[in-house]
Amino acid sequence: MKTSIVGKGLPKFDAWPKVKGTVVYADDFAMPGMLYAKVLRSRYPAAAILAVDTARAKASPGVKAVLTAADVPNNNLRAKFGQSTDVGAQFEGLYRVLAEKKVRYVGEPIALVAADSEQAAEAALDLIEVTYEQLPGVFDPVEALKPGAYCVGENDTNAVSRFKIRKGDVDAAFKAADVVIENTYRMPFSDHAYLEPESGVAWIDEHGVVTIRVSTQVIEHFRTVAEVLGVPHNRVRVIGTWVGGGFGGKEDITVESFLALLTWYTGRPVKLTYTREESLLAHSKRHPFTIRNKIGAMRDGRLVAAEVELIADAGAYTYLSPWVLLYSTVNAAGPYNIPNVKVDAVAALTNNPFSSAFRGFGAIQPNFAYESQIDELGRQLGIDPVTIRELNCLQKGDSLATGYAYDRELVLGELAGRAWEALGPPREAGDSPVKIGRGLAIGMMSYGRLTFLHDTSRSYVKLELDGSVLLRCGVPDLGAGQAQALCQIVAEELGVPMDKIKMYIADSALTPLAGTSTATRQLYMSGNATLKAARELKDRLIKKAAALLNSSPADLRLADETIADATAPDKVLPLKTVVGHCSSDGDELYSEAQFNAPFTTVPVSELITGQTFADFTFGAYAVEVAVDTETGEVTLEKAIACFDVGKTINKLNAEGQLEGGGAISVGYALMENLMVSQGNLQTRSFTEYLIPTAMDLPDIGTIMVETESGIGPYGAKGVGEPSSNAMAPAITNAIRDAVGARITSLPATAEQVFTTMKFRK
Repeated sequence: MKTSIVGKGLPKFDAWPKVKGTVVYADDFAMPGMLYAKVLRSRYPAAAILAVDTARAKASPGVKAVLTAADVPNNNLRAKFGQSTDVGAQFEGLYRVLAEKKVRYVGEPIALVAADSEQAAEAALDLIEVTYEQLPGVFDPVEALKPGAYCVGENDTNAVSRFKIRKGDVDAAFKAADVVIENTYRMPFSDHAYLEPESGVAWIDEHGVVTIRVSTQVIEHFRTVAEVLGVPHNRVRVIGTWVGGGFGGKEDITVESFLALLTWYTGRPVKLTYTREESLLAHSKRHPFTIRNKIGAMRDGRLVAAEVELIADAGAYTYLSPWVLLYSTVNAAGPYNIPNVKVDAVAALTNNPFSSAFRGFGAIQPNFAYESQIDELGRQLGIDPVTIRELNCLQKGDSLATGYAYDRELVLGELAGRAWEALGPPREAGDSPVKIGRGLAIGMMSYGRLTFLHDTSRSYVKLELDGSVLLRCGVPDLGAGQAQALCQIVAEELGVPMDKIKMYIADSALTPLAGTSTATRQLYMSGNATLKAARELKDRLIKKAAALLNSSPADLRLADETIADATAPDKVLPLKTVVGHCSSDGDELYSEAQFNAPFTTVPVSELITGQTFADFTFGAYAVEVAVDTETGEVTLEKAIACFDVGKTINKLNAEGQLEGGGAISVGYALMENLMVSQGNLQTRSFTEYLIPTAMDLPDIGTIMVETESGIGPYGAKGVGEPSSNAMAPAITNAIRDAVGARITSLPATAEQVFTTMKFRK
């Protein structure tokens, strides 16, 4: 489809303010008379709380409030995690504001303090006396699932969720297979490590509404916060700020309820910002997984069977573990057409930090496993990395392991081939201990939420009398250009320049609710809602102009603030003139539209069948690494991302997503390991928890294929989360190519690579 503004790499309108440092992030905001909050946290991973004495803290100078679980009107809620649809207990979880009776993990919040200064609040924390009785706890999901294991929560089981997939007869297929490969892969906890820790300010406005200005991916948490306070939903308002990094870590409630409670009790504005160490200790993590992956194939390389077992560590609370596990289950067999598939997945509570959303959301872990297996299969059969994938990858009309037939364009073989070819000629290492290797990996991931969540988004577009446009949409912008893309859609449809569009975002009271900025859904969902609203306005303008010009509506075009007849060059009207006629005639100059994703029913059993997602994005990474055989150190020297993006809405934003998705997974592949021992965090700062810097990354080349087959606006697909998934196996496959060592546990640190080389068979 030919477009004039959509597809251009226009700079984001928040780019210059961010470069100049004028953006007011959550912690930059202050109010007169504001108090400062601190959180007292558990020092034990498993313990009974026998008593909490706050008397000395309350008497401390400057302290205005000290709250415990007894002060929270509704401390335990069955949380929907931002959803408006009731999907049943199996996909919901306990949201406990403050610990009561017992603690489940180190860092669990027990009490809140608000004081005149941060120092006074910090000092008061030391005066709160908590009497504990330590309990044994359980720290391994396998142990947690055994009969008689310590129960992390109040239920008699630690199992959070179980899912399975059955397709064909795997036992018979493995017997008939010429080659069977089986390995077990392990992935650790990892932290989002965003630049901006959790932060917000709350106050009670002149109407008695608790207003929370907060760094969040989900302004719809206003409902849960209202239920915590025991007030109607319309008495809590959440205003989202520009987010200094989210990656899923700000999908769950962070500081919102704490701020609401403290401002509710004190009647004064309250600010709470976590320290870096507190952020590492207390917010959610990416799920550690242990994955046993067994595949069978014939001599010609064709896959005949896959059997996958996945065990996830949910940590101390459920949060989004059921959803993450379902993603992992559906993605377990990868983007391959395998006639016989068996998948069993389980997530278990432990007394470790709680796990929840993270970029890649349950697809990244099985991606590492299945792409390592495919690489190994190709090596055993002497088939090159591109061909082994072309032989087996899904084609249009093939069915996923769940039986859902994918009827959209599929160019996985092309993506793999183009990424591999773009690496160019390999570098010669010469006579040195450094060996050069290349790796390829492909992947798939949904964009948009699970279809049984009945996802919706709304957007409002209004024409002013001077022809400028007001756009309101409740989308939180994480820095990925979510808001910018909506403006380009409006500009494309109404023929208005970008600088004449003013947008308001992320206000639960004043902007139409657009749902969460998660699951790579905003371009798809809010993009379609905005497109629908803009086209409704466009239709009204064209009808009016057709009457004024005595033209056929089909011949009229909006561009450059005019409406012109394509068949008669002299028939042209300024947009402003047409808007004026609409206003005089009482025509509505605004439109609020809602877009509904495809709806399916909630799974009623562990067996997953049919459609679970609206659509998928497919892509490939090809990399070249240098491995020092004397130290095990790995250097990523080249990296190419090639993705089917459907249709590019903003070229710069799409490239940024591919580069960012690749970069974040370089850390996952090579260095990030949130170490936890018996529930205690060992990597408590960025001194111990290492993340990649610009010095660790090459320029990541990007190739964007436009099939226009997506279900987003103009055929676009989402790329934010899918772009993070295949980088890690591409790197470990390259290490295998360089030195013959198959990495099965992430991260592939120098020590890990050296040890694997030394002890490989």
